[in-house]
Amino acid sequence: MTLVATDSSTSTLAQTKPRVEEKAQKFVLTLSCVERAGIVQAVTTFLFERGFNIDEHQQFDDGLRETLHLRTAFSGPPEYTPERLQDEFSAIADRFEMKFSFHDQTKQRILVMVSKFGHCLNDLIFRWRGGSLGGDIVLIVSNHETHRAMADAAGLPFLYVPVRPETKADAEQRLLDLIDEYDIDLVVLARYMQVLSDDLCRSLEGRAINIHHSFLPGFKGARPYHQAYDRGVKLVGATAHYVTAELDEGPIIEQEVIRVDHSYGPTALSTVGQDAEALALSRAVRWHCEHRVLLDQTSTVVFR
Repeated sequence: MTLVATDSSTSTLAQTKPRVEEKAQKFVLTLSCVERAGIVQAVTTFLFERGFNIDEHQQFDDGLRETLHLRTAFSGPPEYTPERLQDEFSAIADRFEMKFSFHDQTKQRILVMVSKFGHCLNDLIFRWRGGSLGGDIVLIVSNHETHRAMADAAGLPFLYVPVRPETKADAEQRLLDLIDEYDIDLVVLARYMQVLSDDLCRSLEGRAINIHHSFLPGFKGARPYHQAYDRGVKLVGATAHYVTAELDEGPIIEQEVIRVDHSYGPTALSTVGQDAEALALSRAVRWHCEHRVLLDQTSTVVFR
């Protein structure tokens, strides 16, 4: 059966292409401020008046510190940008004395630093290639050549930056130059076995994540799992935290704990510990890249 248009208007209508709606833009708002009445209403009204739909909303009212922390994911008009939202929201932010930021779907650019232990790097690359890391690894830096082949196999640039006592300042300046050159948003210390200077830690505040085993400060040194075995530990864990000048004491983002028993020798404990380190670090990186981690003095609020 064939249908034939009987007039020009019907013919024109039949030839008109269906309208393609513009895809909604997605954003995330994070903020922290002193707890006061009307904050959530101000935020939701601001979004409603601009035609946005709230996709996800989480907040934490800290009664001890009398602060509010909020993360709101929303979508709407594609003509908006984080900069425009930032500008239009500033009056509300001033009224409530907020620390806030808007983010679009642009992925965080990640620089991974590694030494001789490659389990965390390998796990981060695996998750990045599978699309579940939350950000994009764009560069790997190491003070050893050990894992160049791993980077090459993933198609990632690998830079060898040796560190010696007499060249440490130059190496750290090289790192800062690379952060600028590659437009890096986040530095991940994936078992990078060098202590960063106080000045470098301060310059990377809130944008560098470290991982270490959770025996600290109990079992220090190069053989923590042998010490753990000697003491008969029953829990093996890892801590992912932001880097600060206080060594291994920055605001904690995530911790992973795995139960063990007397049958675990030092090698088995080390293997379990590496699993815990990889899990804790990858979660911390993903949550940071998804803007789910809010710094709160020496602690964090994590909206999972």
